[in-house]
Amino acid sequence: MDRILIREEWKELLKEEFSKPYFLKIKEKYIQAKKQGQIVFPPAKLTFNALNLTPPQKLKILILGQDPYHGSIFVNQQEIPQAMGLSFSVPRGVPIPPSLKNIYKELAQSIDFTPPNHGDLTKWAENGILLLNAIFSVQKGLPASHQDFGWEEFSDAIIKNISHHFEGIVFMLWGNFAKKKIPLIDSNKHTIITAPHPSPLARGFVGSGVFRDANLALQKYHKTMDWRLE
Repeated sequence: MDRILIREEWKELLKEEFSKPYFLKIKEKYIQAKKQGQIVFPPAKLTFNALNLTPPQKLKILILGQDPYHGSIFVNQQEIPQAMGLSFSVPRGVPIPPSLKNIYKELAQSIDFTPPNHGDLTKWAENGILLLNAIFSVQKGLPASHQDFGWEEFSDAIIKNISHHFEGIVFMLWGNFAKKKIPLIDSNKHTIITAPHPSPLARGFVGSGVFRDANLALQKYHKTMDWRLE
């Protein structure tokens, strides 16, 4: 896949996955989509942004999303996709999505957090939060359009490998889709924190205390997280 790179530490951890039939199918379907003229989000170089910004040895928390944002905005006649390869995150200059606004609300209610005026979560990724989408690509304007590519098998493998090879990771699973991943995680080695999805269409995320619970779990593992986003 042209210009799509994964950092070496993840390549080593996931090396068995890349030769499996399902991953070859992902590559074929992705290349075919591009050949057909599909506009695919996120941009190719950001497909594995979550893995590239958060090396496995720095991992403290995993926040699971479903599939990338399929929209974009125009700024100074330049199209900026919402999707940037990080779950729930959008580039600076793009309006903050409703789900992320609720994430900020819950953070402000439960810990010392001042919501920023942007939706770029890159700093979280660099600080050890794997912002993983279960599906890694989408056709512009068509939500869940790449759900048959096989991406979910790959993201399941990431979750299983993290669970197997590491200890003391906090898995934050919001909404029914994310909660289906619970069987992939060894709850004796890790902490699983669930809540309703932060979308305004769901109820109960704001007030759930998930970030306070995450901080308490990290303390148990002798870790800390800086949630600030300047």
